[in-house]
Amino acid sequence: MSGVENERMPRAGITARDMAQIAVFAALIAALGLPGAITVGFSGVPITVQTLGVVLAGAVLGPRKGTAAVAVFIALTIIGLPLLSGGRTGLTALAGPSAGYLVGWIPAVLFIGLLTARIVPKYPVAPALLINALGGIVVIYFFGTVGLLLRTDIGLWPAITSNGVFLPGDLLKVVVATMVAKGVHRAYPGLIRA
Repeated sequence: MSGVENERMPRAGITARDMAQIAVFAALIAALGLPGAITVGFSGVPITVQTLGVVLAGAVLGPRKGTAAVAVFIALTIIGLPLLSGGRTGLTALAGPSAGYLVGWIPAVLFIGLLTARIVPKYPVAPALLINALGGIVVIYFFGTVGLLLRTDIGLWPAITSNGVFLPGDLLKVVVATMVAKGVHRAYPGLIRA
């Protein structure tokens, strides 16, 4: 390999194309916060569309790039950019009852990405739906419930059942993310590298 070729390929194995995809998905998650948030129930946790972007990041980009996209987005909110739905920053969210849900985005996207990498390039819909539901709902709800227990004075059962108001919308997000990811993997089969 010549010196010129070495300069084009970063040492960490992240290409300019990878960085562009990471940036696009971080921006997508931010854009999905523009419609705002609706707070329902007693937990004080808002309903947002941004978890759709988290599921899409794992399902389309895989574990490495998907996790990087979500981490970039969260880092931008922690340094003070009001990118979370409702114009919140990461520090505001981490200080409130929704802290666990935000923290859960990282393990959720990693979980989705790791399992999605096992089913591409075919990306069969039934396993993809299951993977996206487990990561986008179960993993995030687990961390969200723990966050509620740490940030509020509600008990375990109310913390668990408070997730019920989010379930119909989150199931819809999982279906949408799966269908979008299916189309993307059909059109661009090499997005997730082994």
